Amino acid sequence: METCEQGSTGEAQGAMEVNLDYLLQLKELDIPEEEAKKALIVTGNISAEEAAIFYFESLERLNEEMEDEQNSHKMVFVVNMELPMGVGKIAAQVGHAAVGLYQVLIKESKTREMAYKWDEYGAKKVVLQGSTTAHLLELQALAISLNLPNYLVRDAGRTQIAAGSYTVLSIMGEAESVNVVTGKLKLLN
Repeated sequence: METCEQGSTGEAQGAMEVNLDYLLQLKELDIPEEEAKKALIVTGNISAEEAAIFYFESLERLNEEMEDEQNSHKMVFVVNMELPMGVGKIAAQVGHAAVGLYQVLIKESKTREMAYKWDEYGAKKVVLQGSTTAHLLELQALAISLNLPNYLVRDAGRTQIAAGSYTVLSIMGEAESVNVVTGKLKLLN
C-alpha cells in the first residue's frame, strides 16, 4: 500500500492510504489519479472494480444534475426600480406577480405541465432589478417573442405609487430561455 501525504511540511495532514495495484488499474481506465484515489478511499480499497463503479456512477449523477439544471424551469421577477417602493411594497408586488403568473400557467395544459416541472425541480425563483417601465415592457416583449409565459403587475395606486404603474414583470420557462431575457440583470439587493 502507498501512503500519500498532503501538505508541504512533511506531516501527514489527512493521510490517505490507497492500494497501488488498484490505483494503476484505475489510471489505465483514464480515471484521473486524484479521482481514483478518492474512489478507492470511499469504497474502502475493496477492489479497482468497486472504485471504478463508484467513480463512473458519480460522474453519471453529476451529468444528470447538470442536465436537470439546464432543463430546469425558473420563475423570474423583474422589479421596476424607478418607482419609489419600499421593501414591503416590493415584496407585495412580487407576490402579486407570482400569483398572477401561476394563474396564467394553470389555465392551459402545456403551461400547466411547465408549472409542474418547475415545482418538481425546486420551484426556483429569482428577483432582479429592472431600470424603468420601458425596460420592463421591452423584457416582456422579448419574453412573448420567445413564447415564455409572463405576467406584468399594474398597481392599484392605493399606497406608495400612482395607479396603473407597472411594478413587477414575472417570467417562467426553462432556465436557458429565461436567461435570454433576464440573464444580464442584477439581483435585487
